[in-house]
Amino acid sequence: MEVTRVQDRSDDPLGEPPGGRKRLYFWLMGICVGLILVAWNVVRLWSVPAAVVMSVVAAVIPPAAAIVANWGRGG
Repeated sequence: MEVTRVQDRSDDPLGEPPGGRKRLYFWLMGICVGLILVAWNVVRLWSVPAAVVMSVVAAVIPPAAAIVANWGRGG
């Protein structure tokens, strides 16, 4: 009788996310950086409150991008 061993997968590395999610993460982070640059180099000259709102939106993007990149990866 041959015994088949089942490996515990809890310590296996998760590896890289799929390419589509990596691309989306890249775009979200690029938008974040772009919003901050435009807000404080251009928009603030006309409206500081608008620049602050753009910065708040940019601050929400990185956590959302991390969630998107890691969605459904188990662990």
